[in-house]
Amino acid sequence: MTSRRRAASVTAALTCGVTLLAGITCTTAAAAADTSDGGEGDLANKSAQQIADDALQQLVGAQSLRLRTQTSADPTKLDLTLDRAGNCTGAISKGEYGSVELIKRGNQVWMKPDAAFWKGQLPGKSGEEAAAKYENTFLHGTTKDSFLRNLAAACDLKAFQKSASTPEKPSSGGHTPSSPSHAPSVSLTKGRPTTEEGTRVLPVIKKAKGAVQTLYVAIDGTHYPRKLTAELDHRSGTIQLSNYNTPVSTKTPAPGDTADISVLEKQLKGSQGA
Repeated sequence: MTSRRRAASVTAALTCGVTLLAGITCTTAAAAADTSDGGEGDLANKSAQQIADDALQQLVGAQSLRLRTQTSADPTKLDLTLDRAGNCTGAISKGEYGSVELIKRGNQVWMKPDAAFWKGQLPGKSGEEAAAKYENTFLHGTTKDSFLRNLAAACDLKAFQKSASTPEKPSSGGHTPSSPSHAPSVSLTKGRPTTEEGTRVLPVIKKAKGAVQTLYVAIDGTHYPRKLTAELDHRSGTIQLSNYNTPVSTKTPAPGDTADISVLEKQLKGSQGA
């Protein structure tokens, strides 16, 4: 897999996660409100649809958050803290192809590949030598560099929020999902309160066309969405959301711990020409 394809797969994984999140709010019929508390707090008197809609509003209004994604269909995993200014810090993993630590401040981008990344990009001893030489070294550049620009696309919280708030498009021409005369009979239901990473949450469940999507909404305090799971055809995906409105760290690597991004590009060109 080339570096450009690797960066593209990261953005694709993020986009797929957003689509799942948007999908659970785009139903046309809401389950009736359950007036019994059952540990649901002030969500007890709200319908499943109202809970999902409110949670989406909280997500869209967040100034920053921590995002973690994984899916059984692709080894890509994201663990990023990002804000609406496009800053972020965290890591992107591609399974056996390696991982990179990522930091972005404005248009400045730093990435620190692990040994598996170098060995996956460069054949034989070249990969081993690069992994040893650049161990604990951040490669630095700006978003003018195409590779870093594609990689840093995952830091775009505004794009994530915009996609999450955009209704699903119909699969064929005609009426939109909101057209009452042709609306599918899909509804949301509330599950039993549970705990997600120490936070009490209420599951909101959507079942349609063989797919099961579950949105876990915080019961206490602000009703943020904390997790979304999706299952279809024996495949699954998970998005975890936390650290809402916690500022992204402003710490950046010291100049002595960095090398210019051209190092990676020269290494790749050298391996292709060999």
